[in-house]
Amino acid sequence: MSKILIRGAKVLGGEPQDVLINGALIEAVGSGLTAEGAEVVEADGKVLLPGLVDLHTHLREPGREDSETVLTGTRAAASGGYTAVFAMANTFPVADTAGVVEQVYRLGQEHGYCDVQPIGAVTVGLEGRKLAELGAMHESAAGVTVFSDDGKCVDDAVIMRRALEYVKAFGGVVAQHAQEPRLTEGAQMNEGVVSAELGLGGWPAVAEESVIARDVLLAEHVGSRVHICHLSTAGSVEIVRWAKSRGIDVTAEVTPHHLLLTDELVRTYNPVFKVNPPLRTERDVLALREALADGTIDIVATDHAPHPHEDKDCEWAAAAMGMVGLETALSVVQETMVDTGLLDWAQVADRMSVKPAQIGQAKGHGRPVSAGEPANLTLVDTEYRGSVDPAGFASRSRNTPYEGRELPGRVTHTWLRGKATLVDGKLT
Repeated sequence: MSKILIRGAKVLGGEPQDVLINGALIEAVGSGLTAEGAEVVEADGKVLLPGLVDLHTHLREPGREDSETVLTGTRAAASGGYTAVFAMANTFPVADTAGVVEQVYRLGQEHGYCDVQPIGAVTVGLEGRKLAELGAMHESAAGVTVFSDDGKCVDDAVIMRRALEYVKAFGGVVAQHAQEPRLTEGAQMNEGVVSAELGLGGWPAVAEESVIARDVLLAEHVGSRVHICHLSTAGSVEIVRWAKSRGIDVTAEVTPHHLLLTDELVRTYNPVFKVNPPLRTERDVLALREALADGTIDIVATDHAPHPHEDKDCEWAAAAMGMVGLETALSVVQETMVDTGLLDWAQVADRMSVKPAQIGQAKGHGRPVSAGEPANLTLVDTEYRGSVDPAGFASRSRNTPYEGRELPGRVTHTWLRGKATLVDGKLT
């Protein structure tokens, strides 16, 4: 078994320590460690975190391999410091059967850049009319525990209630894309001052907030778990905060782009800023940051949504919604949360590794950086600053809103069960 000695790393941003990896496990953490024959990584005060976990990734395979594949998506994940990702179900065919989720799961195992846990669809074909094979997907080799129709809302209250009741039996969770479809017909961006000035169809905050309010009440009634995908408004924050005060079993995520970008960017008409849910106002952005800091929002999830060039490089109305995010997520979180003093690195580890692993039941991930634990680790040069260049992305797609923008931090190393997937910023 190979040994790796990480020397002088700031574990969770604390004092420099040495970390010895032996095979798939962490053997020791301390000062002045030595190990004969070990490969030495000079960390030079870089921050060492547990491997990041993304509860919301679109890998596109099967069916849209022109956008992304499990291989390219997991390489992008490793580049961004992730050791596990949860793959959304809106593929072609939809991941609504045991066969499809097992295919995605096995592709992840074959490629080995990070663990891939498929998310199963809530309804057949994401059509919102009939429950998918939730039990069969859970009992499959993929062991699905998270179910979502992401990209579409489970807008039928009866279907949503039945899904919550079903997953309760095996401790699963329904992850809701909160978007009342009738309130967002023809919507192109956030409804507000900017949409009025530009003459673009508005996407009101209440379209998100009304669904969240309904679903937390359903979860309370059923006694089940509900997770809110890509929460984006100040009003949604208040609803989740209220629900948690009542003891409702709700968790929520925020994307990096909703922590940094606002609807003012839509004035450029650059489709790279077109996303679902849309970029909101500065007031919403500040509320989201505060909610992530105080724990109302539990985690950061990328909603990595790759699209081929032709689907984004077109007029605004015709462009696909979504942004890639795996390779820039940690930098955006450093910019918006760490460098602003809202979170320290131990709290970043909590929001980007520990809690997403707990919500999704990702075994072996989100664990403490201590002896005997799996060596799923990420090393970050927090002093680095540089411009984002999508030409260097491992993702197959390049639809990033940060091209040319200077961001802090750079993942230099990623280890998956002691195996280096990223060394000095280069994939192995």
